[in-house]
Amino acid sequence: MGQLVKFFNFAFILCLVLPFTAWAEDYAEDDGLILSVTLQDDTQPEPGTEPTADFLRCNKDAWRMPGQYIVVMREGTHESQMERTKRRLLARAAKHGHLIEVLQTFSGAFRGFLVKMSSDVLHLAVRLPHVDYIEEDSSIFAQGIPWNLDRIVQTEHAAGKYSPPNNGGQVEVYLLDTSILSSHRELEGRVQVTDFNNVPEEDGVRINRQASTCESHGTHTAGIVNGRDSGVARGTIVNSVRVLNCQGKGTVSGALSALEYIRTTLLAQPYRPLVVLLPFVSGFSRTLNTACRETVRNGGVVVAAAGNDHEDACLYSPASEPQVITVGATNFEDQPVSRTNYGRCVDLFAPGDDIISASSDCPTCFTANSGTSQAAAHVAGIAAVLLNSNPNLTSTEVLQRLLLHSVKHAMDLSAFPEEHRLTTPNMVAALPTSTSEGEELLCRSVWSEKSGTSSSDTAGARCGPGEEMFSCSSFSPNGVRAGETISEREGQQECIAHNGPGGQGAHAIARCCIWARAECQASASEQQGTAVACPSPDHHLTGCSSHSVSGGTADSTRPLHGDRNAACSSGEGAKSHASCCRAPSLQCQLKEHAPPGFNELVEVSCEAGWTLTGCSTLSRGSLTHGAYARGNTCVVTSSGGGEGAEAFAICCRHARSQKRAESNHK
Repeated sequence: MGQLVKFFNFAFILCLVLPFTAWAEDYAEDDGLILSVTLQDDTQPEPGTEPTADFLRCNKDAWRMPGQYIVVMREGTHESQMERTKRRLLARAAKHGHLIEVLQTFSGAFRGFLVKMSSDVLHLAVRLPHVDYIEEDSSIFAQGIPWNLDRIVQTEHAAGKYSPPNNGGQVEVYLLDTSILSSHRELEGRVQVTDFNNVPEEDGVRINRQASTCESHGTHTAGIVNGRDSGVARGTIVNSVRVLNCQGKGTVSGALSALEYIRTTLLAQPYRPLVVLLPFVSGFSRTLNTACRETVRNGGVVVAAAGNDHEDACLYSPASEPQVITVGATNFEDQPVSRTNYGRCVDLFAPGDDIISASSDCPTCFTANSGTSQAAAHVAGIAAVLLNSNPNLTSTEVLQRLLLHSVKHAMDLSAFPEEHRLTTPNMVAALPTSTSEGEELLCRSVWSEKSGTSSSDTAGARCGPGEEMFSCSSFSPNGVRAGETISEREGQQECIAHNGPGGQGAHAIARCCIWARAECQASASEQQGTAVACPSPDHHLTGCSSHSVSGGTADSTRPLHGDRNAACSSGEGAKSHASCCRAPSLQCQLKEHAPPGFNELVEVSCEAGWTLTGCSTLSRGSLTHGAYARGNTCVVTSSGGGEGAEAFAICCRHARSQKRAESNHK
């Protein structure tokens, strides 16, 4: 699981000294006397000798290296005297049944030697003539921030210093993983090992069940979440829940039992805010997805690995559950790790390549591992930072803020299959520059799976709990589609994409937003070719959709935006749908772009401070593939000649933002 990297990437700490007084005896400088050492009792000092030697050791217990000592000779000691001191130490240790090994000799800045020996020999060593002091060896650590922590910090920060907005101290993380080496210097006092243990027997007849092997994955993952020097949120408490055996293998039933255990624990002793980290995948499991959804409903924020199979994450659980925050992996250059899963079920990416964290090989060891487990651990830590500032955030609100603060459009998505490039989010997780709550409208796009290829096939996309659907659009790879409609299902709006005759399937794209006390509804035109307006002046037009009843060209709707006539007009043979939202202090405007002649790609963006809520297109004789949001930009693609297409972006913001901007301008 990666290359062992001992003593790496952390602050060098000077070791304090703990004086230890000892007696020393002088002796004649004659090799012939060495033989007599084995005949005398060295356990007591000789009369008339003076205390001269000190024993020093590191003040950081976790960094000490008992059994390895630096013997420093007094200033002015000759090399021959030091050599006789070595031999005398060897003889005295042998007399008491101990073997020692001189590893290195120093003769530059000081004269001395490095010796490997039992601590039981120390009382003999400090009594040797010409010895000034003996210092126990200890670990040192390189300065600097590991690349992954430096990458997620977007603010200016001192070199070698990791400075998150807070340490996540109010948040608890439940980690479902292997067991953890809780005595590691990174994790000591930061991990609570629960009594839950549900793992299958290891495969094979002979299995190495050394603790370092059984604790490897969990220790590394926990170190990323809250490790003293390798962690994202260093104030959190990680609760270890063992669901993976020494081979890193578990069962769906074991994970279900673990989630039930967490639920029972929280019912007995409620605690919020809470993050549940699932750094594993199974094949698609409806039951596991349901259990994760229930954990979210009960107030948890569930973060999961996308998987390391270079496939569609929707094929796996819990990655495929919409209410789980699913994380893919990127490298130092913000490019996808070669094995990471992808697709519409991934919510965002995070560092997951050569990540240095705690190793279970020893309490001071570190190792570099890669994968979406490491990426998910970063997002769990960032979520803890967000929740620490606002403990009442829902899982959906945490996701929206993760997307808001992410680094956008950094990845080259050509590493993924072409059919998944549009649906895979081009976002890399990062810490917020500030955790103060503003009044920004937060929106994201939710893509459906692609519909079937029959002319009557449809696909639907819905928003998450607490989100309102501000608009609905669709996209088809070959441009043959009948547009989109908005319907209600189980008390929630659903964006429905309609495939067209000869189409290769269509995606529905719901624009899902969070705004306090927003109430959104969709209205459809009564007849083909007529406009539909918002129901009242209190409603703001946030999106337009169109549906060709005959199955022909769908994009024939134009948004009309004004104080009194917010509406969606419709062309011949199509019905239009207006998405309208009533929300306090909401302000919206229309942006459009109509380049002359045919353009395969047409874009129009919202200005800074505005958020894209609606994206639609009007065909001018070309085959339009659809309209979709890319960040705050509305993107329209066309083919087949003609005069191209127009792109329309409806942009909204908090009305107070305008007042602040005008005040700053003055």
